[in-house]
Amino acid sequence: MRNRVLELALLLLLAAGCSPAAAPDEVSSDITRGHLIVACAPEAHAVMGRCVAAFEALYPNAHIELQTRRSRQGVAALFAARADMAVITREIVPEERQAAVQGKFEFECYRFARDAAVILVNAANPVQHLTLDEVRRIYSGEAKRWSEFGGAALAIQPVAQSPDADLTEFFIEEVLGGETIRARSIAVESGGAVVRTVREHPEAIGYVTLAESGQGTRPLALATIKGVPYFAPDLERVHEGQYPVTRFYNMVVRANGPALTNGFITYVTSLDGQKLIRESGLVPTTVPVRFVRRSSMLRSHHYGDSTNTP
Repeated sequence: MRNRVLELALLLLLAAGCSPAAAPDEVSSDITRGHLIVACAPEAHAVMGRCVAAFEALYPNAHIELQTRRSRQGVAALFAARADMAVITREIVPEERQAAVQGKFEFECYRFARDAAVILVNAANPVQHLTLDEVRRIYSGEAKRWSEFGGAALAIQPVAQSPDADLTEFFIEEVLGGETIRARSIAVESGGAVVRTVREHPEAIGYVTLAESGQGTRPLALATIKGVPYFAPDLERVHEGQYPVTRFYNMVVRANGPALTNGFITYVTSLDGQKLIRESGLVPTTVPVRFVRRSSMLRSHHYGDSTNTP
């Protein structure tokens, strides 16, 4: 992982050193018209697609082109002036900041959503919660049977997304402490494939984004260490940062880039834009959010929510 980041830093240094920082001449200075190229992380593509469609419906003279790029590729495209905006599912890393400083590249970041790495098991699995270290032991191959955690006498079957996926990189850094996945795992290409695999295999465990968990699976509550509270990945716990594995989605732009980027950012971070964020299964970050506790007759670790202005 560290070698990959260093390689990216070298790429960014080269891009920043040889590419113009100014916006292309043909870009309009109007905040509601013109053309933007947005390098968007795959996990944010669906929600950004909704935001783009809504924005273009409001402003027919605006055209926003979404190009799917993993976060590190999106940042590289922005630094090299191949994109006007990078939508990433993490923060800018120190190596990228260093590359920007050395290349005299000024950029700005805007958080617009909060997400979580949700650990899923089959709905029939009796295990309700794990610590991060227990999840690490499963994916490192140290823990092999569900009975070690109070479950059935079944061999644990980890499911892993592509090692190049943003969520896998986040999972490795935040849960596995930077170690690679060493357990024998079922390799899949998407969160939807994780859900299907876990639903079909009682012994399986996988990780997906907050918006991707589905019927036939159940999210586990997590704790950082034994002895502290477990928190389920419901919207309130993610919003408050209590669920241990959360991350922010960011829009990254050139400081002197096209004015249309400012118009689009304003929309995404507005009440209307944040409602789309919520409807997409993510947690809004720029407007007040009220969480309504469900009836005690329902499962107590889930919450309903509504986005409201004061």
